[in-house]
Amino acid sequence: MIKSMTGYGKATLSQDQKEYQVEIKSVNHRYLDISVKMPRTLSYLEEEVKKAIATKVKRGKIDVFITFENNSSEGKEIKINTEIAKIYIDELKKLAKQEDILANIEVTEISKFPDVLSIQNNQEDETIKVELIETVSHATDKLVQMRAVEGNKMAEDLLIRIQAIQEKVKEISSLSTGLIEEYVVKLEGRIKEILKNQEVDETRLAQEVVIYADKCSVEEEVTRLKSHISQFEKLLKTDEPIGKKLDFIIQEMNRETNTIGSKANHLEITNDVIDIKTELENIREQIQNIE
Repeated sequence: MIKSMTGYGKATLSQDQKEYQVEIKSVNHRYLDISVKMPRTLSYLEEEVKKAIATKVKRGKIDVFITFENNSSEGKEIKINTEIAKIYIDELKKLAKQEDILANIEVTEISKFPDVLSIQNNQEDETIKVELIETVSHATDKLVQMRAVEGNKMAEDLLIRIQAIQEKVKEISSLSTGLIEEYVVKLEGRIKEILKNQEVDETRLAQEVVIYADKCSVEEEVTRLKSHISQFEKLLKTDEPIGKKLDFIIQEMNRETNTIGSKANHLEITNDVIDIKTELENIREQIQNIE
């Protein structure tokens, strides 16, 4: 089933004092464009996040928002800045000597001084990577599900519209078969009126009919339109990204319809052409949002 390019997906994961939240929003776009906003501590995983989304989404402007809280020891490493600690100790000893007081320096007290003790994130933690990608995958699944629901509604509407066009094409095909006969009758009448009692040159009349038939025949255009309609209906039933293919088919259908309009000097056919072009424009607007 076809998919819309508009959708939203959200997933959260609480695991061993770690909290992940992933939100994904998508709108229509000519290509796949993924933008990720995430904490700096996870920025090394940005490409992995994009790859995980790209396996399930083929087109659209994708905005990803990731939040992460780590209250566990995983992905963290305690660092002691020994050089700064020594400077503190030396300065405290100097102070004690100057003030003639006992230099009773405890390690725990030194560790409380600024920049002596720090907790650093280990950017190569495999567990965090696995858990984050799992959360991204769940959010993407929800996004795809929403896009599929929207796509299903669009497919139903597109099918109704393409079938309406099909009916108009049938009318044009039926009307066009009588154009030559009508032309022959009108031409004979005009010639007889002009020549009055003189005999009509049947050979010349036949030549004029052939020339007119060649100019006004829309049989080829109707045949191609029917083929395009058949292709369109088949694509609506596929699981592949078909937005670009549908757009191309609509362009071709529009071209054939314009040719019919320029060839057929017939009021009813002209009205049918207008109706077809109106439906084609409605379809073209809709398929801009199909993946």
